[in-house]
Amino acid sequence: MPFVWFWPDGATAAVIMTHDVEHLAGRNFCSGLMDLDDSAGIKSSFEIVPEERYPVPETLLDEIRTRGFEINIHDLNHDGRLFSDHARFLRRTARINAYAKKYRALGFRSGGLYRNQAWYDALDFSYDMSVPSTAHLDPQRGGCCTVMPFFIGSILELPLTTTQDYSLFHIVNDYSIDLWKRQLRLIMDRHGLASFLVHPDYVIEKRARDTYRALLDHLVRIREDSRVWIAPPRDVDAWWRTRSRLRVIHEGGKWSIDGPGKERARLAFATLTGDTLSVTLDRSS
Repeated sequence: MPFVWFWPDGATAAVIMTHDVEHLAGRNFCSGLMDLDDSAGIKSSFEIVPEERYPVPETLLDEIRTRGFEINIHDLNHDGRLFSDHARFLRRTARINAYAKKYRALGFRSGGLYRNQAWYDALDFSYDMSVPSTAHLDPQRGGCCTVMPFFIGSILELPLTTTQDYSLFHIVNDYSIDLWKRQLRLIMDRHGLASFLVHPDYVIEKRARDTYRALLDHLVRIREDSRVWIAPPRDVDAWWRTRSRLRVIHEGGKWSIDGPGKERARLAFATLTGDTLSVTLDRSS
């Protein structure tokens, strides 16, 4: 079965780095975290809590944009009650959507990864990042059980597919990148999206910051050695929407891809052998 390969330019898998800014200390460390990401050539997104947690100066927003990073909205006030009542959700969503326009934000993530996908039609965003693939260490259990983006109505979901830094450092009590490396290897084996969530609040301390540096170094190596695409979430959102509109056509005895954006697309084939499904990239496309 021919299909459009998952990632642009034949990349084997994809990685996004995201930073939820939870407290004033984290807000004040955003510039330092951008320095760390820039040292690895990685452009990440910063999810900002727009109300109550800390002031949000225009100078910070301008710096994030000017340096090529991305601004997203992180809940409204991060009190854990966004999805507790539908009427409250709609009232808060009106303000959340207004902040999205003000900050020019395309993406959203709820506080604590609380979620109710049946209500997402009230969110005025291109994509969401609130649904984990698995959630055994999160306040709300369950997950989407996939390492691929998927649409919830018109919103693209970029699932969180790796362990959060807070869980790794303060629940598992592990300051190595061994778990992240294992998760990344499993995701790459499935040509999926490795989505990382590292809070500026929790990498200020030297031991945690050194662990994050080690993760960045590892991502640089796999980008070079394994042709992994590391991009800000907005680029993954744009690509997945482009990919959803492409068509595989058969003309003159050959398969090809047609549609706007086909220049970066690659043809692939899915083969079912017994109960095993395998996918292969057509290197000639």
